[in-house]
Amino acid sequence: MLGDLGLPPVSRAFIARTVGKGSEHLIHRMLAEVGAPDALFDAAWARYQHHYLAINGVYANVYPGVIEGLRALKGSGLRLGLPDQQADELRRPLLAAKGSGRLLRASLRRRRFRAQEARSAAAVEDLRALGSEPARTLMIGDSSNDARAARAAGCAVVLVNYGYNHGEPIESAGADAVVGRLDDVPALLPTLLLPG
Repeated sequence: MLGDLGLPPVSRAFIARTVGKGSEHLIHRMLAEVGAPDALFDAAWARYQHHYLAINGVYANVYPGVIEGLRALKGSGLRLGLPDQQADELRRPLLAAKGSGRLLRASLRRRRFRAQEARSAAAVEDLRALGSEPARTLMIGDSSNDARAARAAGCAVVLVNYGYNHGEPIESAGADAVVGRLDDVPALLPTLLLPG
């Protein structure tokens, strides 16, 4: 993206510190990092989407226990939804290629949000879309953003320990539990969700 705009690259370390608050945030931060005017955002966004679609899923690996965990959660009768800021044309092929598309059929449409408050409010919208109540909903995520959104919606939250979390220890994010594998989550359900 930056190369297409004639701009210098950013380091992998910068991306690792910055990723996790949505693509829009990442692009704004990259432009600032290389000293480019924010007025280039629309052009940068178009080039980012172009390249994202071209390599969507090629370099992505599914973490051990994810598919098994999703199957077990779905088998327990839970409706699974995936809140995501990526457009459907990017999300659906990735989920299908990685074997989780059928497990996450209740993929939730998500707008791009600029503020944490908007992301938190979106968690409440997600509950309505799934037809769920906060006390019977579990959010699973990998960052403090996910923990804050879950708390704002009144939900329990479990975080996996292999996300970026902006360079901060995931244990400090205030989750009900932190796990190393998604297939560890089903055993926690009786202590996290109201029965029914």
